[in-house]
Amino acid sequence: MKIRRLSAAVAGAAAGALLFSACTSPAGNDDPPAEESTATAASTAGPCKADLGDIETADGEIKMSIEDEFLSYNGLTPEAYSVYNSAVVDQLFGNFWYFGTDGTICADENYGTYEAVSEDPLQVQYTLNDEATWSDGTPVTYADYALDWAARAVTTDGKVTEDGTEKPLFNHIDGLSLGDYVPEGPQADSPDAKTFTYDYEEVYADWKIHAYPPLPAHVVAEQAGVSTEELVTAIQELDLPVLKKAAKFWNEGWLTQPGQIPDPAVAPVTGPYDFKADGWKSGDYITLEANSEYWGTPAATKELTFRFIGADAQIQALANGDLDVIQPSGPTVDTTTQLEQLGDAVNVDTNQNLTWEHLDYNFKSGIFADSLEAREAFALCVPRQKIVDDLIKPIAPDAVVMNAREVFPFQENYEDVVSESYDGRYDEVDLEAAKEKFEAAGLEEGEKVRIGYAAPNPRRAAEVEAIKSSCDQVGFDIVDSASPDFFDKALPNGDYEVALFAWAGSGQIASGENIYSTPGTQNYGGYSDEVVDEAWKTLSSSVDEEVHAQQLPIIEKQLWDTLYGIPLFAHPGVIASSASLENVHNSAAQTGVLWNAEQWARAAN
Repeated sequence: MKIRRLSAAVAGAAAGALLFSACTSPAGNDDPPAEESTATAASTAGPCKADLGDIETADGEIKMSIEDEFLSYNGLTPEAYSVYNSAVVDQLFGNFWYFGTDGTICADENYGTYEAVSEDPLQVQYTLNDEATWSDGTPVTYADYALDWAARAVTTDGKVTEDGTEKPLFNHIDGLSLGDYVPEGPQADSPDAKTFTYDYEEVYADWKIHAYPPLPAHVVAEQAGVSTEELVTAIQELDLPVLKKAAKFWNEGWLTQPGQIPDPAVAPVTGPYDFKADGWKSGDYITLEANSEYWGTPAATKELTFRFIGADAQIQALANGDLDVIQPSGPTVDTTTQLEQLGDAVNVDTNQNLTWEHLDYNFKSGIFADSLEAREAFALCVPRQKIVDDLIKPIAPDAVVMNAREVFPFQENYEDVVSESYDGRYDEVDLEAAKEKFEAAGLEEGEKVRIGYAAPNPRRAAEVEAIKSSCDQVGFDIVDSASPDFFDKALPNGDYEVALFAWAGSGQIASGENIYSTPGTQNYGGYSDEVVDEAWKTLSSSVDEEVHAQQLPIIEKQLWDTLYGIPLFAHPGVIASSASLENVHNSAAQTGVLWNAEQWARAAN
């Protein structure tokens, strides 16, 4: 499983973010479809969505695979913010922007427009489409963004965060970051205003993606026993009794039981798709249907079904017609071979992804928490080059061992950053040096190291097998601790020594702050370093590219010197779709193939 990277201001539900930084990646497949149908009138000759002209939603169903169960309409809590849950909720909410195929920030003027009306101090004005409404007919307004601000700014004491260390009132994956930058909250003339501004106290590098789809303020207000206007006033005045009731519902009220579609009365949508009544069979699928109240360009196909099928079974499901589109995580040599055998029945696309594999230490407990020598011993025996040679190069011949976290091997500044931050000490396995570090750390023969990851995942199983073959020679006893609920239980609970997963990213600048800084809400391992904290603060509070270029090597070097974790490789991207479909294109960004799912359509006969 890939976890989505957040920006320091999470680029949430509809356009996504669990993280990535500075540079632009290569574009995905920009070739036009082979034929036109009533659903396609233009190619994707560029990173943003094609203008398909007048669309009428066609009857039918397109089936896409995701590898885990849907969790929640509110995908902004730490428990629900994953690639798989976001795959569903991304279709439910409109937004001012989205990531294009190469991480480009694309505007969606169907939803609204925004611009920086002042640079010093930074002031950003947002204007919602007059027709933008929730599916229950309630207009999308400033009130929704006031609630969104409160969810990312208000502490349990009813104050606005001052330094990010206070406890948030709302269980938001982004913590209190918006309050750090916009302490007074969005400004507007009235709760029902369609125009509002963010007045920044300090510059934020990723301000263009700081606003993202809100959850419905009118629903939260009703559940808190107040009117929408009264909720907005409570937010503006930091009225804690009202905000506590609002936060309780925001945190808990949208939790779902497997198989039970959220009540439309409390889960309205603003995107091209809505939940289909009785459309969720736990462990099997969840189906969305075109939102009949959507004011923008309608979905090209009436139903979009997400089937919960593991990576190891997706190709057969595609061949059988049980799936129409797949993007299997952890593609292997067998993946591409099997897809080739399907011949003209499918279209296959590959690209370089802004997603990368890594091993992260647990700094909260266990043998690696307080011992650099122990972390070094492990790093010196991990066969990174063998993993890349055996598992990745057969799919992507240009693949290399990745020696950075915030830049990718295919990006222009990669070599510059690596040359300033990393001396190659872990490029090759050195068992003798590893044994010396093992002894210096005071470890004993047979020291168990549980490597946790989400199962099933054949490629990660092979990675752990390679690590065990090498590191057991040092004195470790590597244990494959894969589990289906790794992200729900083991990762947040710290029940591992090493976590193996991937951050799924996009073209962001300061998003890594959420992972590596001390108060970062995605810093699952509990890492803390003053040098890293200060460098991230400097980087994220500047829009100057020279400042970014200066701080990145500082961050990368300290992460290597303290061994936050071990980067492995950038993911090769593989998607496949039925040859009967049009407008299915890959994306290097974390939204993956689903970035334009509402445009997918069956080709005309």
